[in-house]
Parts: sequence; C-alpha cells; structure tokens
Amino acid sequence: MSRVGVPSPFLYLAATPKGGRTLGVRQARSERALADGLRKDRLVLLRTWRLPGALAVEPRLNLKDQVELNSQLAMLLTRGVPLVEALEVTATVVSSRMQPVVERMRELVAGGTSFADACRRVGVFDEITVAVYQAAERTGDLGGSAAQLAETARRQQAIKGKAGTVMLYPLVVLIIAICAGTVLLTAVVPRIGEALEGAGAKLPVYTAVLVRVGSFVRAEWMWFVIGAGALAALAIVGHKQVIAGVARVARSLPALKQVILVQESARFFSVMAALTRAGVPLADALGIANGAVRHPKLSQQLRALRSRLVEGGVLHSLIDRVSALPLATRRLLMAAERAGDLDTAFEGLARDMADELDRRTSRLMALLEPAVIVVMFLIIGSLVLALMIPMLTMPNQLMQ
Repeated sequence: MSRVGVPSPFLYLAATPKGGRTLGVRQARSERALADGLRKDRLVLLRTWRLPGALAVEPRLNLKDQVELNSQLAMLLTRGVPLVEALEVTATVVSSRMQPVVERMRELVAGGTSFADACRRVGVFDEITVAVYQAAERTGDLGGSAAQLAETARRQQAIKGKAGTVMLYPLVVLIIAICAGTVLLTAVVPRIGEALEGAGAKLPVYTAVLVRVGSFVRAEWMWFVIGAGALAALAIVGHKQVIAGVARVARSLPALKQVILVQESARFFSVMAALTRAGVPLADALGIANGAVRHPKLSQQLRALRSRLVEGGVLHSLIDRVSALPLATRRLLMAAERAGDLDTAFEGLARDMADELDRRTSRLMALLEPAVIVVMFLIIGSLVLALMIPMLTMPNQLMQ
C-alpha cells in the first residue's frame, strides 16, 4: 500500500527575524509545505535544494506524541467536538515534525476517509493503533478508545524509561572509565614508566607491558581513531544485529532475564487491554499484540496459543500452556476467562506488571551500582597500581 504524505528531504536557506541567514535540512511534502513550516518558526524560505530520496526518514509517532494526540482526541471527542475540528486542535499539541502528519489526517477525514484509514495512509501509526481505531469506529466509541490508547502509551513510556535507566547508568559509567583509562594508558603511564626506567628502577613485567602498549597507541593514535570510527560505522550499519546480540546476552543473565520478561509481559498486557476494550476479537487481538512482544519464548508460546485457539482449542487449557508467564498470572487469566471478564484482567495485569517492573528495576539498580564500581576499579585501578608498585619498590632497588 502506498503511503500518502511521506515527506522528502530538503536542504534550505532561510532568513532569520534579525536579518541573518540560516542553513538546514528538513523534511516536507513539498516546497510550499516547507515554507509554511519555516514560517511557523519565524523563518522566511529563500532557496531550497531537494535531496536524494534515499536520505528521507519516514516520521514515526513516538510515545510522547501518542500520549498527546490520543489524550487531546479523547478529551475533545468525548465532549462532542467533531472529529475534523478535534484533529485541527490536536495538530497544535504534537511535536512540530508531526504537525504536517496530523494536518494530512484532517484533510483525509474532511474528504470522507474514515479515521482508521487516514491513520493507515499517513504511515506513522503502528498496526495496534490502527486496529483499535478501526474497532472503535465500528462501536462508535472513538473517544474512549483514544483515552485507552493514551493510557497504554503512558505505560509503555514508563516501561521504556525504566529500561533506559537500567541500560544508561552502567553504559555512561563504563564510557567514563574507558575514557579515563585511555588517557592514563596513553599520556600518564608511558611518561612515568620511562622516567622510572631512566632513574634505574626495574619495572615489573605487567608495568613494562603497559608502558610499551601506551607508547605504541600514542605513536599510532591515528590508526586507532580510524579503527574506532570503522567499528562505530559497522555498529550503526548493523545496529539491528548488534541490538539482537545484546538482547540475547541480556536474556541469559540471571539478574536481567526476569526484568526483561516482566517488561515484555507488561507491554503485552497493555496492548491486549487496549485492543479488547475497543472490541477487537480475542484471536485478532492476540495476533496483533504478539507483534509488540520481542521475548522469543513468550512470543512463540503466544503464537501457539492463538493458532490452537483459532483451530478450536479451549482457551482455559491453552492459557495454562504459556509457561513463560508466572503461574499466578495464568491462574488469574483462567479465572477471568471463566467469568467472561478478560479485558478487566488484562488491564489489571498491565498495572501489576508495571509495578513489578518498577520493583525489579530498583533492585537491579542496587546490584548494578557496586558492580559498576568494581569494573571502574579494574579498569582504572589496574593502571594506577602498575605505576604505584614500581614507585614503592624503587627505593629498595636503588639501595641494593
């Protein structure tokens, strides 16, 4: 399906309010749309150059914009504001890069396109959101579904923030330790080592090796910079493989695998709550929500559950086979299925899993802090000890 309204990249020259000139790159559907966007930023377009289409990056509706868009729609639609007018207001609360997309949606809806089709055609919404909107239009509760999607986006935003905190803290400390260790290895260790050798001290083997390595790196620093740049470029090109490899390693670590499973479960139940509340059939909801799960074992078992359910299996017994979920969670779902209240169960489990993720993340951070300190000592402390040992033993060597 072709996507309407996907912007092209432009290199532009514009005049600033103070009479200066500014050069930049921005994506827009046309030069006129680019000029309108710059005018909102108090810039006057002077000249444009269309860049190759390969440089275009399709906009994506991030979680923050999802919260703003759906919250605004829910507030307006539940109060009787027509959809076209609600979209006009919504365009003012999303980020500047999403404003042309919402305007395009308003134009499509005003032209007679259904809201779900408009969302699909602009190409920034995921399958889950489009499915919820489509079901909501059939039930006539678009405002309520928008509110549910806003709540789901808030939960996913919180989950993403917790996961980012867990990953960011050790990464920042590790980068600082590596940078400090590199400075010590190339600038401090060789000079002090050479000075000690000049004073007649006999360096230990470990210290002598570090002195030679540091001197070599300092002399050939350009090649090391080129090598580091090449590795960074390879990591960017193959970032999907890198992320997949890191995820596999993380899922094998005892301290992380349960946190990752709870995170994926929280995401799955949040999506299921939004889909079932909107009236999406359970089998369809399972197929769509499983696309949001990246945990291999959980995803495989959920796919098997859906396949057997479509073939006529009994949901009560199928739930018990999803061993990736805790026993208490399976029992709760089985009880909710017997009571015919699965949507409420999904909503409650989404909240419970988010709370459990918060607790596990706090415990993991408490474990990571001393572990990171140990890693910093191993990197920096080993270099410092390589210098301290010969300095402490030098007086005894000179007296012999």
